[in-house]
Amino acid sequence: MSSKAAEDVSNIWDSPTHPSYFLPSSANQSLLSPSFIVHHYAPMKKKPQASTFNIIPPLFPFLLLLPMAASDPIHDTYLQCLSRHSQSSPSIPPISTLTFFPTSPSYSSILQAYIRNLRFNSSTTPKPLFILTPTHLSHIQASIICCADHGLQMRLRSGGHDYDGLSYVSKLPFIILDMFQFRSVLINWEDETAWVDSGATIGELYYKIAEKSRIHAFPAGVCPTVGVGGHFSGAGYGNLLRRFGLTVDHVVDAKIVDANGRVLDRESMGEDLFWAIRGGGGGSFGVVVSWKIKLVRVPEIVTVFRVEKTLEQNATEIVYQWQHVADKMDKDLFMRLVIMPVSKKKTIRAKFVALFLGNAEKLLDEMSERLPELGLKKEECIEMSWIESVLYWSNYPLGTSLDVLLERQPSSEKFLKRKSDYLQKPVSKEDLEGIWKKMIELGKPVLNLNPYGGRMGEISEYETPFPHRAGNICKIQYSVNWKEEGDDAANKYLDLIRRLYDYMTPYVSELPRSSYVNYRDVDIGTNGDDGNASYEEASVWGTKYFKGNFDRLVEIKTRVDPNNFFRYEQSIPSLASWRSIMSE
Repeated sequence: MSSKAAEDVSNIWDSPTHPSYFLPSSANQSLLSPSFIVHHYAPMKKKPQASTFNIIPPLFPFLLLLPMAASDPIHDTYLQCLSRHSQSSPSIPPISTLTFFPTSPSYSSILQAYIRNLRFNSSTTPKPLFILTPTHLSHIQASIICCADHGLQMRLRSGGHDYDGLSYVSKLPFIILDMFQFRSVLINWEDETAWVDSGATIGELYYKIAEKSRIHAFPAGVCPTVGVGGHFSGAGYGNLLRRFGLTVDHVVDAKIVDANGRVLDRESMGEDLFWAIRGGGGGSFGVVVSWKIKLVRVPEIVTVFRVEKTLEQNATEIVYQWQHVADKMDKDLFMRLVIMPVSKKKTIRAKFVALFLGNAEKLLDEMSERLPELGLKKEECIEMSWIESVLYWSNYPLGTSLDVLLERQPSSEKFLKRKSDYLQKPVSKEDLEGIWKKMIELGKPVLNLNPYGGRMGEISEYETPFPHRAGNICKIQYSVNWKEEGDDAANKYLDLIRRLYDYMTPYVSELPRSSYVNYRDVDIGTNGDDGNASYEEASVWGTKYFKGNFDRLVEIKTRVDPNNFFRYEQSIPSLASWRSIMSE
């Protein structure tokens, strides 16, 4: 990739697309000063109210692909509202140039650019009335006011990896606030912190860290194209989890635009809201524009390996033993287990993928003591830097340039479905053999087991909204991908993964059967299409994601967004909004 691509990440703070650019030179701290935030971004005069506005009807059936110069009264109405409530200057692009209607030649390409699940990229998928790609805080503020005025739902998108499409699809009239132009990464090496915009990708964050240091890292995910906004909001994790915990365990500040259009930081939002946005799921409390994170230190040399075993190579015994030690090993070792059916051979393949924060010799000692059944050999271990391990875990060939971390598009998209569980006690060998039989029968779904323990067991389940800490051996991800288009194919593969999920019921957590919020799964319950739900209705899915923390999330939501402006199928409900609806 050219040096220009690298500069796009490093220089955004100095460009007219970043909020800090528009401040006076004395305030070029990018809104880091709480006093600046409170003084310059007081609450807006017009407060969004409950959903009592007249909805301007969508005109998609009647729209023709006309040039943007052609006037449309509905478009004009929206643009007038957006322009009235946003700033414009020689250095701030007019909001009209960042708003894309279906008549715009760029509409389809912008819409599809961050759709990561082809299930939600068909001709019948509901489309937004328009897409707004903000470059300034006032653009976000204006979108909130105007959506409230016109009764539109707002979908917030950073990287588009929302597995069930909730960040860019709605059955009601909606817009997409696409944050991809808010993608600055600014690192302060003196205190080892960074401000990272929600539209940046994990890969862009890793690249910026590696530009200057080989001993710093951040405990985020292993997929470089994932957007920071959704990843952090749902308590993202990666292969540093056992040593350092989750992303949200290292978030020390944030900038958010709330339902009243106010720009708040940690001090001005208060500790309750700051707690809620660090793992309570994206899109419920406001638009998180940027996150201040604390970097972590890693050794100059780490070690990785990838080893596969089939049933004929003693996979059952190795998997059985893995359950007993994966969460108890040295916290510097993270060893993922991927279990997949090999239908043609009627067998199971177990793949062990590991990252160890140390050299190969120490890793081999740990493995020979804890999991000798795997028979790990020295030649299977590869020593490298942490940033090189990021590429290794992303399945890039050894020696690949770090520039690939700046590529925002995956190599290919697919139709997919994901589900999740938590394993809290080992499964017997007999029951493992039953699971193998079921997986071979189904033929397609895969299990990904991510070990816990280490740092995860040292942090209280109430520290952040993410409650799945001590007591879990691993998190299970159910995965199925397919290439065939159409509803028949989708229904076929959805049925396969649901059948495997049902089969696993006796072996996983219960009361509640827990799930991971960043693996969005509408199968476990929703608020309905309009996003308004009672506490009882929302708790069906909410307690699965958040356990006892769900009640605190609801209390905070009711206080900071009583009218339930930020809502969708699995948003945290507002009790005040529900009472208002029931009284009408």
